[in-house]
Amino acid sequence: MRKNIRFWPFAPLPASLALGMRSRRVIVVGGGAAGFFAAITCAEALPGAEVTVLEKGARFLGKVLISGGGRCNVTNGRFDSGALTEYYPRGARALLGPCRRFEAADTIAWFEARGVKLKMERDGRMFPITDSSQTIVDCLMRAASAAGVTLQTGCDVTSAARLPDGSFALTLANGQTMACDRLLLATGGCRGVEAGALAASLGHSLAPIAPSLFTFHIETPWLCALSGVSVEHVTASIPGTDLRETGPILLTHWGVSGPVILRLSAWGARRLQELNYQFILRLNWLPGLTGEEIEAALRQRRESDPARLLVNAPIAPLPARLWERLVLALDIPRDLRCADLSRAASHALLQQLTRHEFKVTGKSLNKDEFVTCGGVRLNEVNFQTMESRVCPGLYFAGELLDIDGVTGGYNFQAAWTTGWIAGHAMAS
Repeated sequence: MRKNIRFWPFAPLPASLALGMRSRRVIVVGGGAAGFFAAITCAEALPGAEVTVLEKGARFLGKVLISGGGRCNVTNGRFDSGALTEYYPRGARALLGPCRRFEAADTIAWFEARGVKLKMERDGRMFPITDSSQTIVDCLMRAASAAGVTLQTGCDVTSAARLPDGSFALTLANGQTMACDRLLLATGGCRGVEAGALAASLGHSLAPIAPSLFTFHIETPWLCALSGVSVEHVTASIPGTDLRETGPILLTHWGVSGPVILRLSAWGARRLQELNYQFILRLNWLPGLTGEEIEAALRQRRESDPARLLVNAPIAPLPARLWERLVLALDIPRDLRCADLSRAASHALLQQLTRHEFKVTGKSLNKDEFVTCGGVRLNEVNFQTMESRVCPGLYFAGELLDIDGVTGGYNFQAAWTTGWIAGHAMAS
């Protein structure tokens, strides 16, 4: 981890100056990770400011609570901002500067300064040492309370207008009206055009919306029967495209999931949408072995253990249940001994192991990691401040922007980074 972390490039305003600005009213629409972080940052940087977070739902930080299977993948341990931003299919270039100002190491320091220690797993993902997302939620709630942030749930903002004096007027679904000097929209990923309606009403345009981080439906019965089986190292690709990823895969009762599939879906979000989620998925079950090495492994079985049934002779590291199904799917008899494996069957098995193709018939959203690509166009936002270029006083943070990362803590890091920058800018 980087030493001598540059934690607060902006100091809170002196009390004497803050007193003269106590009327500053800031409203954050959206009570998720980005909105909360922006509100806390703004309130801490400008003591006495009236900072309010409006959440449409019944609770705050709902996605934080369910993320990472309830463990909350807070960030990723890539401490070089250039390396970090390579994991954003959309928004990498725009995030490069912001991530140099508030990167993964700063996120770790922020939480640790508030009593929450994070740990890194071998794939770089970082979680609270409690392995509970409630730890992160509680930390953010405490920080918001300590900073004097006002929190309101059940507040559906239906319209926003910029007034001639530069302030904003908001109307809620219940007819209530509110006013503020600075407005931050952090309403999360756009599941539909309506999710970006407030931004559009204030002069912004939206990049085309498409799901990202989703799983694949495959209707092959024997594959679905292996639900729960995982393979640590698989290469997945989509013929006819340049989409190719290597990593863990999880077999499910509807098809395939796991990090390798989620990453493939993220990089291919718009391309797969164009294909209406009907395409061929090619899997190399043994990317760590060459074809010659696989052939040698089959030959070794014929020679050293000729009486052993082929279905009971898996090539490591494939799980035994998966190996059995791969063999039987080629119509190789269950009682075939290794000694009786023909040259033609051996070649077919090699193809099955290295170029296995499945027909994908649809998708399912990954509930814990729900992300979309699309949203407010990046050229309409100043990424030094996260302020709108078309509507002064309006700010953005998080997935409402056309930014999305692959699975592994990258989307939360984008939320912390953009929220932190917007919070300081609104306080300045």
